[in-house]
Order: sequence, then structure tokens, then C-alpha cells
Amino acid sequence: MTGMMMLMSRPGISAVAEDNRGRIVGYVLARIKNSTESDGAIHGHVGSISVLRSHRRQGIARKLLTLSLRVMAEKYKTSHVTLNVRKSNAGARALYEAIGFKSFVSRKPFYADGESAVGMIIAVDQIVREQLSRRYMLANP
Repeated sequence: MTGMMMLMSRPGISAVAEDNRGRIVGYVLARIKNSTESDGAIHGHVGSISVLRSHRRQGIARKLLTLSLRVMAEKYKTSHVTLNVRKSNAGARALYEAIGFKSFVSRKPFYADGESAVGMIIAVDQIVREQLSRRYMLANP
């Protein structure tokens, strides 16, 4: 599925970040996969996430990813979300782990250059529960 098809298929789960001049500085592309599992669970997948080097370490990737996860959980009732990350990309892996993703598989070779990927997964109902409890704590100190 191309990026444009992903953007149009399920509104809200893919997004862009803009700087104060309206230039795109980051994006997340995600999709919903209807389950073939017997439990009928709906599965989300983050196909790509990127932030311009000049705008990294400002929380943009975290905001894009958590927005996508929240919309997948609340609007599309997704039970879990997966993504793949280069084994060598320690910074991205640390971000995903901080959000709550867990490694569950190694894919060798995965990328065109032969590098392996780490498959990661998160239960999105965990994200929604945490966000709701944070909202409650903020609203009712």
C-alpha cells in the first residue's frame, strides 16, 4: 500500500508535523489490518515514521506516534500495533520502548541492504488507559 493510499484509507492514523512556516518536518504512516485471527482482533501497523534531522530530539516523533496510536485505539478499536525498526537504530528502538513497545521478533534480512529488523508490538488499550489516567490526574489534582 502506498503512502497516499494509507493517508486516505483511515483518516487520523497517519499524520504530518509542520514547522512554524508550514513546512513538513515529520510524518507517520500507519494502517489498519483486518484480522485473520480467530478472535477478530483489529491490528494496526506503523509502516514509516520520520523526522528531519534538523528537528529531531524535540519530541516530534513521540507526538506523531502517540497520536496515531490513540486514534487507532479510540476510533478504530485496534487491539495492538506493530512496527519494524532497523536493528542498528538504537535511538528509535529506545523511543518505541519508552512508549511501551516490546520486541517480539527478529527479521533477517529485512532491508534492501541486508540489515535485520526488530519487530515490535504494543497493546494500544494500554496507551489509552495511561492517557486517560493522566488526563484524570491532571484534571483532578
